[in-house]
Amino acid sequence: MSMLIAALIFVVLLAVAIAHFLWSIGSRWPIRDPELLARTVIGKPGVTRVPKLASFIVSLLVLAAGVLALSLADHSAGGWWLTLVGVVLAAVFLGRGAIGYTEGWRARFPVEPFATLDRKNYTPLCLALGAGYLILVIMRLI
Repeated sequence: MSMLIAALIFVVLLAVAIAHFLWSIGSRWPIRDPELLARTVIGKPGVTRVPKLASFIVSLLVLAAGVLALSLADHSAGGWWLTLVGVVLAAVFLGRGAIGYTEGWRARFPVEPFATLDRKNYTPLCLALGAGYLILVIMRLI
C-alpha cells in the first residue's frame, strides 16, 4: 500500500516538476501568452512572466520531494532521518494547503485565473500530497 501512495505522489510531483522545468527553459506550455501563463501559475499582482531561475529551482525541489516519497515507501531505507524528512514534507504540503484557504493568502495572490485554480486545484492538491506524506511516515513507524 505504501508503494502505491508513494507512486501516486511521485507521478503528481513529476508532472509538476516537468512543467516548472519547461517554464525554466522558456517554454510557454500549456499557455502561449506569457502574461496569462504568469497569471495562471503565480497569481501575484504585477507579475507578467514566470521567472526562469525560480522555476528551475522549484522543478528540482519538487522532483526531489517525489523521489523522497518513493524512498519513504521502503521501510528499511534511510533510517530516522528519512522519516524526519517525510514529516517535514508532510508539514510543508499540509501547511501550503492550509494557508491557501486564508484571507491573507487570497489577498496576496488575487489575480485570476490563479485565485480560482488555487482554490479548486492547487490547494486541495497540496493537502492531498501532505496527507500522502503523513500516511507514508505513519506506515514507516508502525
